[in-house]
Formats: sequence, structure tokens, C-alpha cells
Amino acid sequence: MKVLVAAVSYLLGSIPTGYLLVRMFAKKDVREFGSGSTGATNVLRLKGWKVALPVAAVDIAKGFLPVVLASRWFDDPIFAAGCGFLAVVGHCFPFSIGFRGGKGVATALGVFAAIAWIPCLACLAVFLIVIGLTRFVSLASILASLAFPLIHLAAGGLPAEAAVALAIAALIILRHGANIRRLLAGTERRLGGGSP
Repeated sequence: MKVLVAAVSYLLGSIPTGYLLVRMFAKKDVREFGSGSTGATNVLRLKGWKVALPVAAVDIAKGFLPVVLASRWFDDPIFAAGCGFLAVVGHCFPFSIGFRGGKGVATALGVFAAIAWIPCLACLAVFLIVIGLTRFVSLASILASLAFPLIHLAAGGLPAEAAVALAIAALIILRHGANIRRLLAGTERRLGGGSP
């Protein structure tokens, strides 16, 4: 049964929300524009808030639901967190569109909220503060994803859950490799357009 739930977690995460909505409304492949990602930030650049907000909402739900459902069906919080990790993997590497998906941030937010909502709010605050100070979505995403496992552990969370969250953060950092190179070079785009 756990194998089936784990597989479904990946499949749910692999629903390419941004790709599908941009195809529906613009007849374009969102991966051919901007960062090449299917995530809400790239959709925002191409189609604006009206399309980006539903993408973000569904992508968050893709991470939240596997953790919540696995928690209810099994008395195993580590397995539930692992299902969340698989959902993020699915979002980043969806089989249905050639394993070229998003960067995992919104789906990770859903996972973190399901694991522990108070540390998740704290990492969301980190995200908003960094956005407010720099307008770099990539930097805010990386720092917020790293903040969650540390805050969760400091708040008394299970070390194994924090380890899974750290693995998710590592995947997010890996997916932001090009952004990190642009940040270091001073050429990364800020939210709202423009480079430094």
C-alpha cells in the first residue's frame, strides 16, 4: 500500500499545472520563455497574475495533499514527509512533458505547510522579507527553503522530517543553478522586470 501511495504522490506532483494553463490560454509552451520553468513565477512573466495565481495554488496543493493523506492513512510521519518529497520530485521532473518541469518552490511550500504550519509561516516570512529587500524570487526561494528545516528542528520537530525538508531544499537549490550563477554575475532578473 505504501508503494502505491508513494507512486501516486509522484504522479500528483507531476501534473504540469503551469504548462497546461499556458497551453490552454496562450497556445504556447511556457518552457520556451523566461527561465524555462513551468512554475508560477515564469507563468507570471508570460501571462500575468490571473494565470499565475491558479498555477501557484494548484502547485501548493500538489505538495500538501500527499503529506496530509499519507499522515491520515499511516502512522508514519517520516513516510508522509517522504511522499511530499516525491511530489516535489514529480513537479520538477514530470514524466508527461519529458521530465522538464518547475523548480519545486510552490510544491515544497505545500509540503512544509502539511509537515508543520508554524515553521512554514516563519519560512514564508523569510521569503517575503527577502523579496521585499531584493525583489529576487530565486534568492528568496532558496533562503526560505533552507530556513524551514532549521526552524522546524529548532521548534522541536522530528530530525528525520527536517532531513527530508533539507533534501527538498537541496533539490530546489539544484533547480536554481542557473539563477545562482546569474545572481553571482549580477544579471539575475528582479520581480517586476529588470536586472540589478
